[in-house]
Amino acid sequence: VQLQASGGGLVQAGGSLRLSCAASGLTFSTYAVGWFRQAPGKEREFVAVISRSGGSTRYADSVKGRFTISRDNAKNTVYLQMNNLKPEDTAVYYCAANRQNNISGNLRVYDIWGQGTLVTVSS
Repeated sequence: VQLQASGGGLVQAGGSLRLSCAASGLTFSTYAVGWFRQAPGKEREFVAVISRSGGSTRYADSVKGRFTISRDNAKNTVYLQMNNLKPEDTAVYYCAANRQNNISGNLRVYDIWGQGTLVTVSS
């Protein structure tokens, strides 16, 4: 069972990036998938989550209107489109899954975690 996050990089403020979270070894369509991030010296925080069907989403207030989460169950992949990036978005981004289809922002709900991908936004 594995989640593989990718797509991070260095971008200027106002730019865009798309992160991908590819799953293997699990029935992907039965899991809700979330994105979290952790900036240096800070706790890991919720960013966005999508239900197993893709019909429900939830976002942190700090990214509403700028980030969009989506999924393609045929490709076992969840995406995070990040637009109008700000320096405060700089962090390691992690994807995580929970089989309860819980779209909570509580980290404890998620039982499968991928490795992170670094996003750096320069001013």
